[in-house]
Parts: sequence; structure tokens; C-alpha cells
Amino acid sequence: MLVKWIRCTVVDRRGFERGQRKWAGLLGEPGFRGQGGGWSRGRQGVAHIFSFWESRSFYDSFMARSHDRLATAQSGTYKDMQVRLFDYRFDVKTGFEPRFTDADLVRVAHCRVHEERAEHFTLMQEKVWNPAMAGSPGMIRGLFGEAPGHEFLVLSMWRSAAEHGKYRTERVERLALRAQTEADIAALTGDIVELETTWTV
Repeated sequence: MLVKWIRCTVVDRRGFERGQRKWAGLLGEPGFRGQGGGWSRGRQGVAHIFSFWESRSFYDSFMARSHDRLATAQSGTYKDMQVRLFDYRFDVKTGFEPRFTDADLVRVAHCRVHEERAEHFTLMQEKVWNPAMAGSPGMIRGLFGEAPGHEFLVLSMWRSAAEHGKYRTERVERLALRAQTEADIAALTGDIVELETTWTV
């Protein structure tokens, strides 16, 4: 599965949201698995969209054929768009599927990892972080993805902000020490995204 993560700064909120609804046109596309997104909790006017495709070839075919037609509706409503593609590696918890209807919140972490530490980082994700997140009440599902250049994406869906808050304060520092996260990571950016139901396809 291919995961597409889009982040942009919205300059015309009403126009952007109107255009976002036009992406319902994705539903008939071969290989399309689902899309959802929402607003950053910490950064004013920043939108995140997550899109899922069965494979890179299905995605490339869509980009060549239908993408521009759907995208024109949002033209001029945003700036600073950043797009990243990741290959799905494994689930966080079990049974990941690109559904957004039962979650209120998505936590996204984007990690650039030192080349010689990439294997260790992946192993710690499986052995330390995954079990901790999977055992957290309110964490519904998630995935771990990888891109060329030792870039990784950790995406987790949560039932509510309160549940995610509990997980963060209690455990993150302790887990980071155990996983030697600081030694692995060259750069880390992340965000908490409040999902908008009307953006779900």
C-alpha cells in the first residue's frame, strides 16, 4: 500500500473546504483505498490530508489521468504545499485499514533517521513503540511507512484528544529512553490533526 501525506497552509478556508469535497470523485478510481484529513491543532490554518492507494502504479496512473481535474477546485486556496509518499511497512496495533469514520484525531510523526540507525529504529518501532501504542485505550489503529532516504512515517488514529493526551504524558519519555530514539533520529516533525468528517472519501 502507498501512503500519500499532504500538508499545506490554507489561505481561503471556505474555498479550500468546498474544493476538498470534490475529492469524492476519487471513489471510482482503480486502486484507491481511502482518504481523510483535517486541521492541525497546533498550527493555525495548516491542513493535512492522508490518501491511500493499493500500489504505486495505481497512484501514478491516477496522477497522469484524473488528478488535475479534481485539483482545480482548490486552486488558489492554499500555499506551501508539501507532498510525501511512503510505502506501508507494517501495522501499529493490528488490522490497519484506511477508514476515518471512527476516529477524531490523527497523530502524524515524520522521522528522518541516521542511515546506520535505520534498522534499529524500525526494530524499536516494532518491539517498543507498537506494543505501547496498541495497549493505549483510545488508540484505534495506525501504520508505519518508509520512504527512500531513511524517512519514516508513523500514523496513528485516536478516538479522542483526551485519550491521546493520556498516552503522551504517561509514557513517551520513558519509551524514548528505552528505544534509544534520540540516537536514531536526525530530525522529527509531527502534528496532531483534528479530522473533518466532510473530507473523508
